[in-house]
Amino acid sequence: MSLLVLHLPPRPRLHPSRGEQPGADPAASVAELSYVLSPDGERIDESGRSAPALLPGRGRGTTSVIAVLCDSATSWHRITCPKAPPAKLRAALVGLLEEELLEEPENLHLALQPGAQPGDATWVAVTDRHWLQGQLQALEQAGLSVDRVVPGAVPADGPGHVSLLHAQTCAEAEASPDRGDRHDQLCLTWSHPLGVTHWRAHGTLAQRLLPRPLSQDLRLSASPAASSAAQHWLGQPLPIQNPAARLLQSVASGWNLRQFDLATGHRGTALLRDAHRELFGPAWRPVRVGLIALLLLQLLGLNAWAWLQKSQLQSRREAMTALLRSTHPQVRAILDAPVQMRRETESLRASAGRAGDNDLETLLQVAASAWPARLTLQTLRFEPGQLTLQSGALVNDDIQQMREQLRAGGWQVEGGDGRLTLRPPAGAR
Repeated sequence: MSLLVLHLPPRPRLHPSRGEQPGADPAASVAELSYVLSPDGERIDESGRSAPALLPGRGRGTTSVIAVLCDSATSWHRITCPKAPPAKLRAALVGLLEEELLEEPENLHLALQPGAQPGDATWVAVTDRHWLQGQLQALEQAGLSVDRVVPGAVPADGPGHVSLLHAQTCAEAEASPDRGDRHDQLCLTWSHPLGVTHWRAHGTLAQRLLPRPLSQDLRLSASPAASSAAQHWLGQPLPIQNPAARLLQSVASGWNLRQFDLATGHRGTALLRDAHRELFGPAWRPVRVGLIALLLLQLLGLNAWAWLQKSQLQSRREAMTALLRSTHPQVRAILDAPVQMRRETESLRASAGRAGDNDLETLLQVAASAWPARLTLQTLRFEPGQLTLQSGALVNDDIQQMREQLRAGGWQVEGGDGRLTLRPPAGAR
């Protein structure tokens, strides 16, 4: 399944030199986004900046949309995962973090570390709820349904990772526009086992916050725009990490901040959407091709079988027509060969003076062969193909006995209340 990774811009911060109002639209910053389009989460097919309506891959059922926050948009707290039902888990988290939160809990969004188990030590990510909700709503209005929201940097399990970024990607630099040329400023993000530290790399104080000497296992990187300034500030060259590669690195962390009230719709709908994307992804392409080929073979097989059945039916009709012409050459127009054959045969039988199955003589002979000897016949009524007999002593057991005796020949026996009706086999009518 391909991934469309979007980098959400930093959350605007209030500053005395600006005229922002607290009620400003939180979604106004999604006019243009940095993006990465990857077929598998490792390779990069396309990257750049674009308006949401012009992003590549949007609208495809096989593309998962993931939003990445900037490093400074999330704060981190280490707690013991509470034992609470899902409906009350957020309230339990708020109770544990109440003294550590700097804002009202209703203004913050909380998310648990993937795989957190009750009673285990775990990380909780905290970000601005209204701002994140506004960003997601703006993307949805642009036709983008975000499946996951991941933080830009997460606490590291190993020695840690230090990233030096250009000031234009840092909310701290935007919050301090009066500090000279912000293009020469740096923002440092340090992911370590105790959390994520983010500050402006200005002067020597920030250098002293880093471990000295720098560990050989410590991963260092710098964005291309900040490489020269980062080398000058830190006093050593740094590997350059492309912003697109860093976005994919953030996606690989496995975090998903869409929890609690920001969870993606209903679970059943999400499962169906994930199954749809998985089914139409590259991994299932051989299965899809096989199913299409199987359906085509079935369609061809059904057409061939229908053609064969039609051919056999036509052959049988022609054989019946030929039999009727050879047996009764006086028949000119053949409309229904079986019916005409039966009618002509009955006509020959009547001409020869032989009784048929629908005649009185045949019906009387059949009735006499099974009629109970103790019964006396009172009335008799005959219609072509039907003989009705009546006797006051005739009971249901007698009718059932006659029915069993005549069933082998196909004769039909019905009756009740001292009356019995006899009919010839269905094919003889």
